Amino acid sequence: MTATLARDGRVPAGDGWLYERKLDGVRLVSYVGASETRLLSRNRIRQEDTYPEVADSLLEGLAVDAVVDGEVVAFDGDRTSFGRLQQRMHVHDEARSRRSQVRVTYFAFDLLWVAGQDARSLPFTDRRALLGQVLDVDDIVRISPVLEGEPDVLLDRARAQGWEGLIAKRAASTYQGRRSRDWSKLKVSIEQEMVVVGFTEPTGSRAGLGALLLGYHEGGGLRYGGKVGTGFSHDLLRSLRAQLEAMEVDTPSVVDPPRERGAHWVRPELVAQVAFGEWTGDGHLRHPRFRGLRTDKDPADVIRE
Repeated sequence: MTATLARDGRVPAGDGWLYERKLDGVRLVSYVGASETRLLSRNRIRQEDTYPEVADSLLEGLAVDAVVDGEVVAFDGDRTSFGRLQQRMHVHDEARSRRSQVRVTYFAFDLLWVAGQDARSLPFTDRRALLGQVLDVDDIVRISPVLEGEPDVLLDRARAQGWEGLIAKRAASTYQGRRSRDWSKLKVSIEQEMVVVGFTEPTGSRAGLGALLLGYHEGGGLRYGGKVGTGFSHDLLRSLRAQLEAMEVDTPSVVDPPRERGAHWVRPELVAQVAFGEWTGDGHLRHPRFRGLRTDKDPADVIRE
């Protein structure tokens, strides 16, 4: 179940809604059996070798078979850091993951299946109550807390504490395997997932590449959404260049390619997380900044939010 961006920048209010902190991490659905835990990203890639401590903790903390929805994050002080989580996201070797200095936490927030019974048709409040009954938490696995207070007050708290935003969930909602307005999100900082469709040559003393060319799906096609040239380290620029060169194609995948001198086009297979100021009138990102690549997102699902 995926949340929809709140209309008019407002989180729904009233007794029929519950509020949680919007986390800056990677969504994982966990399948926990008698002797094994499977962690699946949103694009159905197994993640046990990336987050083995989460798999271990869920297996120990659940006495019954269950399917749990949640998000894995890495903290930098009191704040979640997507940049810090990047150091774990791309490691698919259990031994290396266990040696990593980047500690992660899995916040469970929903229960889809428990003790052989499908829980998705139950109201959200009932699923949350069941989750609290069957899951023993520890330092690695926690239950995402429901926040007390009015939405406007909670938004002020989110801004003051540097959160990504809030998620409002309809208390009576069932669990749906799609995007739904029963879950509504409001971002304090504006970010957008974008498909990498190409890159430009570097200029001056810059190495690797100049900027990533970006796109998003709209109206049945992939539309050009601007370019991002800030937020990269020197080493990242070089590694991205090598990765993208292996994906080069002759023609652009966007239906409205820009007149960009020296543009290199690539297969639309990578997803970038980008922070930005606002959307321009022609559907491009204004003042974008690269935050990282997402391995948990299918490029076909990237739309303008």
